[in-house]
Amino acid sequence: MTTQKPTWGVVATIKASAEDILNFAAHHLELGASHLWIYLDAPNPEAKALLKAHRKITPVSTGENYWIKARGKRPPMHQNRQSYNARHAYSRARDLDWLLHIDVDEFLWPERAITDQLAALPESCLTARVRPAEALAPMEEGAEPRLFKSFIANKDDRSRLVAEIYPTFAPYLKGGFVSHVAGKIFMRTKQSDMKVKIHNVMQNGVRNPGQMELTDTRLLHLHTTGWDHWQKSFTYRHKKGSYRDELGAAVPEDEGGLNLHKLFAHLSEEPDGLQRFYEEACLATPELTQRLRERGVLQEHVLDLDAKRRKHFPDF
Repeated sequence: MTTQKPTWGVVATIKASAEDILNFAAHHLELGASHLWIYLDAPNPEAKALLKAHRKITPVSTGENYWIKARGKRPPMHQNRQSYNARHAYSRARDLDWLLHIDVDEFLWPERAITDQLAALPESCLTARVRPAEALAPMEEGAEPRLFKSFIANKDDRSRLVAEIYPTFAPYLKGGFVSHVAGKIFMRTKQSDMKVKIHNVMQNGVRNPGQMELTDTRLLHLHTTGWDHWQKSFTYRHKKGSYRDELGAAVPEDEGGLNLHKLFAHLSEEPDGLQRFYEEACLATPELTQRLRERGVLQEHVLDLDAKRRKHFPDF
């Protein structure tokens, strides 16, 4: 008797170019996603038409009428829009066994089939976490393989390694990352009272019930692809995104630490402050890549997104 393997899908709220949206969709279709729900956070007629034509994708326009019906008005913070849309998709994903909520700059990278990994989880596991690997900006735009910092799983080694790798800015980097170290989670579907957030869920007051980690899958996070990209994203991230003031510091502020919001506010007053941070923490310089490689926390991956997009969306 053959046991049917579990199915999985992805939900994302996206404001990006048509190419980036299709790259994201194609990559996860190639990995075997059974369905994608893509909530367009800004109008994108070109992308929507191609997404709608694909039998495994449900695009949702989230314009004024959508939010009036859903919440009375559009939530000003994108995190709240993401969480609502993820809950909306979760309620519709009853034909799937698992649903993952990620962003357009995040790409699953499994070492073996995701279905096999999910099948190995016990029934008591309702949430399966995927840890991130954070991209380094290439010295030459578009270069592959792309380089990534690994998540340092061993807490005993983490602080020491980060201090060795980042001589100036280590005290401000959680796990050596500029963005999140929490990763994202697969949620087992058809569960009652699942309150979906960005990095966690709650069920009947229990945080991430039965959580286990998918250690054979990474979440490749293209948080920074170049200096221009980092600069263009900076103001929004500093005000409302991953550098906003409400987020905690690597070293608690009552112990003398600063969160990234405050650090960047100080650095932005210096002529080359932000550039110095970017070059030490984000750019794949020979010096940084050597320090990462020597400590076993450098990854290299060929994403080949153009080829995947051409395969799944040949009319683009």
